[in-house]
Amino acid sequence: MTLTPVELRHSPLPRKRLGGGYRRGAVDRLLAELADNYEDVWRERADLFDRVEHLEAELTRHRELESLLRTTLVSAERSAHELRDQAKREAQLVMEEAHAEARATVREALAERERLLGECRRVRALLRAALDTLEEPGPRALAEGRAEAEAA
Repeated sequence: MTLTPVELRHSPLPRKRLGGGYRRGAVDRLLAELADNYEDVWRERADLFDRVEHLEAELTRHRELESLLRTTLVSAERSAHELRDQAKREAQLVMEEAHAEARATVREALAERERLLGECRRVRALLRAALDTLEEPGPRALAEGRAEAEAA
């Protein structure tokens, strides 16, 4: 039987009839029961103290883990942000290089076009000169033409 502190305070101890004292056997039983209850409470208290220590250690470990996770998360977010910014800078650089290369290619193509147009004009001029030469009768052509005219 477990006794509460209130029960202990209000538990009447049997008295001896003649001397007014307490009966030894009843007091010894009560003291033995109190000692057993106190021992149970003492063990339970020690077990609970051990459990509290264990839970506090677990709590400390979880807090450290939480702190580590927060630090890792912040680090990962910072790294992701830096990588994103670096990728944007690299993309911008690639675009600028591509635009510069495209402008250079266009300039080269225009220069080649102008060179080819100039070459075309030169060839046309040579062809016109050759045609003009063919159309103008030369001295031999004039002599042959006269000979044909006379023969007719």
